[in-house]
Amino acid sequence: MRRRQFTTVLVFSEFAGLFAAPAHAAISEADAAAGVRTALERGAASAVSLLGRKDGFLANPKVRIPLPGALENAAKLLKATGQQRQVDELITAMNRAAEAAVPESKSLLIAAVKSMSVEDGLKIVRGGETSVTDFFATKTRQSLAEKFLPIVTRTTEKVALAAKYNAVAGKAAGLGLVKKEDANVQQYVTGKTLDGLYLMIGEEERKIRRDPIATGSEILKKVFGR
Repeated sequence: MRRRQFTTVLVFSEFAGLFAAPAHAAISEADAAAGVRTALERGAASAVSLLGRKDGFLANPKVRIPLPGALENAAKLLKATGQQRQVDELITAMNRAAEAAVPESKSLLIAAVKSMSVEDGLKIVRGGETSVTDFFATKTRQSLAEKFLPIVTRTTEKVALAAKYNAVAGKAAGLGLVKKEDANVQQYVTGKTLDGLYLMIGEEERKIRRDPIATGSEILKKVFGR
């Protein structure tokens, strides 16, 4: 029992020591953990707010969902034969589906943050630019994919081209001509929605690290300030 207590204290001490705070403002283990949790919560909330609205995906080149690779070449032919509108409808529907799905992620993301362990915190601090994405992807990707898919399906199934593509791509995937992840519009959009969400969470977290004072949060200034 004593050994376990000693190990826990040691890990928390290492966690706190990873933050380069001024010598006159030592950071406690509790503050270090609270700072990481607050940064993650803010990053998640901000990303959901940015993406979960009209044009959150469609008008943002960083996360805008393009046609699946297998459909891109076919789209050129469709455009050439006067079917540009169908292509545009599908692109818009895919991105609108992502925008509709993202707000459903907030509760799961916040729950993941609140359940963060000391080891999770250490990985985030040590992990560099992809640490936040890795944390959320590990904790929430599967459950969010299950939550997003029905929402994405309801939006994209209204577009006739989506069903036509699925029928053709499904057969092509069986022959190894189309990537498995690109063979179904709904699953493709769900994956891209998650990629975009994690990307924006990571960007928001980096903003906090670069300028914690601008957040107005005392705990973030204390933990991430220099």
